[in-house]
Amino acid sequence: MSVLVDGADVESYHREGFVVLRGVVPRDVLDALAVGVEKNMANPSDWTNDYTPKGAGGRFFDDYVSWQRIHEFRDAALNGSLPEIAGALLGTRRPRFFHEHVLVKEPGTVTPTPWHHDDPYYGIDGMDNVSLWVPLDSIPESVALRCFRASHSSGRRFIPNRFKDDAPYLPSAQGFEPMGDPTGWWADPSVCACPAEPGDVVAFHFRTLHAAPGTENHSARRRVVSFRYLGDDARWAHRPWTTSPPFPDQNLAPGDLPDEDRFPTIDLK
Repeated sequence: MSVLVDGADVESYHREGFVVLRGVVPRDVLDALAVGVEKNMANPSDWTNDYTPKGAGGRFFDDYVSWQRIHEFRDAALNGSLPEIAGALLGTRRPRFFHEHVLVKEPGTVTPTPWHHDDPYYGIDGMDNVSLWVPLDSIPESVALRCFRASHSSGRRFIPNRFKDDAPYLPSAQGFEPMGDPTGWWADPSVCACPAEPGDVVAFHFRTLHAAPGTENHSARRRVVSFRYLGDDARWAHRPWTTSPPFPDQNLAPGDLPDEDRFPTIDLK
């Protein structure tokens, strides 16, 4: 077992679909990631989004798959504590890095992160996976990530919603159901808030339902870099909509192991 993750953490992750790990990311890695975020915001990729409606307060910046051009993201993704944590939670000595995702809410951002789970957005099938949500700022409960306990194992899969307006990608799709009215999700007693400090990691499954409030009553930035990892059962998949990130197939077909340089494996010692 990793020195960063114990048996209780692994058990909690598989039972609840998420676990909060305290003080597992070194200060130098956090400082490097902060530099990487500033680079990313100054020079975003073609896949970037700004989810804040015109005239609304604050800014909700989003970008991903910049690790090959921003070395601070690459170093954190492929070395040190993050792949070690991923390997321990997934029970593998060879976790595969999928991509990083930058999410920045400036002070006074009215736009929430809507209820969703990541699995339907991704062109990946499999149950061995984890997102490591790494905050660079103090995140109190009022603006913290919310996770819905055990939702990863419910068997339910939801049509993804667009972050900009919370509208579904499609009205219906075989094997998926609409998210419905978000009011009920926010109020459900199975929802757990995950306040976190720099150095902490919120690890959650691709099928875990989660959301986060806006920051309209929060005076500080909320910078997060989330690192996604795949386990041994991951296979390439198609969805009834354009995936996010919109990775092209290139040489992959549904059912293939995503064994390409753009999804590198990390050999843990």
